[in-house]
This record gives sequence, C-alpha cells and structure tokens, in this order.
Amino acid sequence: MPPTPLHFTHEPLSVILAAVRAALTEVGEVAFTVPDPDLGLGLYAGESTPQGLHRPWQAWADLADLLGAHLLTPERAGEGRVTVRLRSYAPAPAPDAGGYGAGGDWARVDKLEDPVFLVTLVEALRRVNPPAGGRVLALGVNTGRELGALPLAFPHRTFGVVGLDLDETALAAARARHAEATFLALDVNTLPAPDLGRFDLVLALSLLQSPGVRQDLLLRALRREHLTPAGGLILGFPNARYLGGHLSYGARMRNFARPDLSLLMADVSAARRGLQKHGFKVFVTGKYEVLVTAIPASLTTPGGLEL
Repeated sequence: MPPTPLHFTHEPLSVILAAVRAALTEVGEVAFTVPDPDLGLGLYAGESTPQGLHRPWQAWADLADLLGAHLLTPERAGEGRVTVRLRSYAPAPAPDAGGYGAGGDWARVDKLEDPVFLVTLVEALRRVNPPAGGRVLALGVNTGRELGALPLAFPHRTFGVVGLDLDETALAAARARHAEATFLALDVNTLPAPDLGRFDLVLALSLLQSPGVRQDLLLRALRREHLTPAGGLILGFPNARYLGGHLSYGARMRNFARPDLSLLMADVSAARRGLQKHGFKVFVTGKYEVLVTAIPASLTTPGGLEL
C-alpha cells in the first residue's frame, strides 16, 4: 500500500529533509505534496507562492540523491500542488566488484547518455581540434564507448585511433564496436612505448586515479614521447559514483560515508599546474566527470565548441 503523503507548504527545507529521511529510513519509500515547481518558474528556491515555498524540480532530484533514493514520477495533487515520491536505492555491489571486463557492471555504463558529460566531452574534443587523418590515443579505453564522441565532434573527419587497456574481454568489445581502430593490451605504466609513435590527441578518462597509476610520471611520458607539437590531452577525473543503475554526484573516498572532493581537487590541480608549467593552456569543465583539457599555449582556442 502506498505511504500516506506528507504535506509541506511553508516549512524550511531543513524540516522537510528530516521528515523525508525519517520516512525513508522506516519504510524505504515516502510521498509528500509540495507546490508545483512548474508554477514557480523564474523563482529561486524558498521564494513564496500562494501554495507555499517554491522549490524547483532540481531541488527534489538533489534531495533524492542526497538521501540515496530514486525520484519517482510525480503526480498532480490538486490545484497548484504535486506529489513527490522517493524510493530508497536497493542494495547493490559496487561496479568494481565485478571487474572492468565486458561482463562486469562497468560495461553497462554509457557516459555518453549523461548530457553534461556528452556536451563537455564534445567541447573538449573541439578545443583540442585534431586534424583530419590525425592520430588519437585512448588510455584505459575499456569497451570504447566514449570513442563514439569523436564522430559527434567531427562528423566529417576520420582519425587513426589506438586504444590501450589491460582487459582482453573489454578490448574484444571495443574491437567489435570500432572495427576501424587498433586496440592493444598494454599497461599504461610501461609508457613511453616508442613503437606507438606520436598523437594529435590523447584521451585518459577515469584512469589517472586508478591504483598503481602515477599521474606525474604518465603525463611526463605522454608530453615528451607521445604528443605531436600541436597535440593536446583530455584527462577525465570521476566526480560521481555509479551503483545499481544510478549515478550519484560527488567523488568517493574509502571509509567516507559522504562524498569528499579532497583527492579530486588535488589531482585536478596537480594536472592543471603541471601542464601549464610545460607550455599548455588548460580548461577545467564537467560535473560527474571533471575534464582537464590541455592544448599548446601558442595555439588559438577554436570557437564553435557546442554540440
């Protein structure tokens, strides 16, 4: 039987948070009526309306994520009001538990279905602006989903793509997805590898914070041995958790119950500082994955970046 909805009008968010958390803790699902966010367009959260304090849909989505719950489809609840429903996430193992192969949970994740990641990755690719026929190196490529952004960013260009990973099942899936590319089983910690040559673009998404990877040594090897003079890099740093089919904001640290951005900020700052020191101009963008994009400081930043 659905829970009896709570009813909120002019209560501050602190009161709503406590009541909703208590209901979720007790039964795992909660319903509550609030002023219809659609009727408060143009208002900030907490401004008054005839039905009570306005809060946009994003506020309820953020509340759900904060409390570890799904935001279910809202329903009308009389004139000027809606019923919001939250349901606690079901227990699920972390994607890492199944490994990074084609049969693991990570293979289910398609980051190009995240609108912010899609747009910021395309913008980053267009900032680097590799030439038609240029070479692209993708480190930690896994099953190659993110390479699908290349034709979106450059519909009239083709590239020589080389992808590196350690998992053979992931590489097999990448080869099936991108038959024209080359995929190699290679540990990035062994770079530089002279046989690979130089590239106009190096992609390293969700890689540099992996166990055993030394960011400073890897970036030095890439700068010195694997970039063309006009080449650029796009580095991705996760700022989210994938678990049980949902995406939650905020980098996680071991033994921390809540997101903590300390390591993320330190690693992003170190990458930015090091690249600037070696003659790159650097852009930091993104949300659930922070992208650090570096191009030679002597180059003009391209315009028309939007997807």
